[in-house]
Amino acid sequence: MSTVQISAADVNKLRQQTGAGMMDCKKALVEANGDFDAAVDYLRKKGAKVAASRSDRESNEGVVIAKTTADGKRGIIVEVNCETDFVAKNTDFIAFATSIADLAIANNPGSIEALTELELNKIPKWKNLIQHNKLAVGIIDLSNQNHIEYARINGNNMMYAASLPKIAVLLAAMDAIEKGQLKETPEVIKDMKLMISNSNNQASTRMIDRVGYAKIESVMTDDKYKLYDKTYGGLWVGKRYAAGGPTNREPLKHLSHAATVAQVCKYYYLLANGKLVNNERSKEMLDIMENPALHHKFVNTLDLIAPDARLFRKSGSWKNFHSDSILVWGKDPKRRYILVALIEDANGENIIRNLI
Repeated sequence: MSTVQISAADVNKLRQQTGAGMMDCKKALVEANGDFDAAVDYLRKKGAKVAASRSDRESNEGVVIAKTTADGKRGIIVEVNCETDFVAKNTDFIAFATSIADLAIANNPGSIEALTELELNKIPKWKNLIQHNKLAVGIIDLSNQNHIEYARINGNNMMYAASLPKIAVLLAAMDAIEKGQLKETPEVIKDMKLMISNSNNQASTRMIDRVGYAKIESVMTDDKYKLYDKTYGGLWVGKRYAAGGPTNREPLKHLSHAATVAQVCKYYYLLANGKLVNNERSKEMLDIMENPALHHKFVNTLDLIAPDARLFRKSGSWKNFHSDSILVWGKDPKRRYILVALIEDANGENIIRNLI
C-alpha cells in the first residue's frame, strides 16, 4: 500500500497528460507510489488488458437506412456498423445513423469529403473554426484496399503542429540509418521511441542534433515522398524542442514545427504500405509508433470505442495549438483508417476527442 500523499493537483496533472478518468488516475498514482512515469505505464497496461478482453469482437451488427427524396428521383443507402445487436437497436445509435442519412438526402453530397464537411459544419463552433482556417481534418478509409477513400477539410492549410512533426525527424533518422549516415545504436533506438511514444523533448532534441535540419528538409522535400511542397507547405521541423541552438523555419509561414493534414495523411498512408524508406524500415517505424504512452485526444476516445484496435500515433500540443494523427488498424477490416486533425483553439483537446 502506498504511503505517498496523492494530491488533487497530482491527479489532475496525470489526467491532463493521459486523458484517463479521475479515479483511474488516482489509483494509478497510488499503485505507482506517486511516480508519474510508472503511473502512465500502469494506465497503458490497464488499457491493453481491457483491449485484450475484447479482441475477438467484430462489428458485424448495425443498421441500414434507406431514404428517397419526396419526388422519388434520388435515393441513398447508409450502413453504420457496431459490435452487438444491443447497440444496433439502441435509439441513440439509430438516430445517429438516421441523421447521416437525412444529411445526405437533403444536401446530395457528391463525395465522402463533402459529406464529412456537412457533418462537421453541423456544430456551430466547429463550423466557425473551419471557416477561419483554425480546424483542419483529414481521413483515409483503408477498409477496402481496392477502393481507398480520402476526405479532407482545409487539407492544405499549414498550421503550427507542436510535437506532431516529430514523425518527420523519425523518418529522416530512418533514412539516415539506412544510408549509413547515422548509426543505429541502442541510444538512438531509445531516443526514437521516447521521442514518439512519450513525446520527450530532450530525446527529440538529441535526434534533431544527430540528424540535422538539412537532412530533415531533404527527406521531406524528396520527390519520393513530397511531404513538403513549395506551394502549400507540409511537414517541417526547423527548431529544436529545447532552448537555444540554430533554427531553420519553413519558408512559407516561417513556422518552426508545421504540418498540413494532407501531407500527414500521406505520411501515414505510405507508412501503412511499407513505402517510407523501405518495407523493413517502415515496420520499425510502426513498432516505434504503436501503443503510445499518452492516452489523450484520439486515443482517449479510441480506448473506449475501439479497444481491440492497434494504434500507431503521434500528437502535439502547445498553448492553443492541438494536433493528433493516428493509424487505426482494427481486427475487423472495416475498422482501418487514418485520421489527422490540426486545431487552434483553447478547447482543442476535447474537440479532437469528439471528432472520432
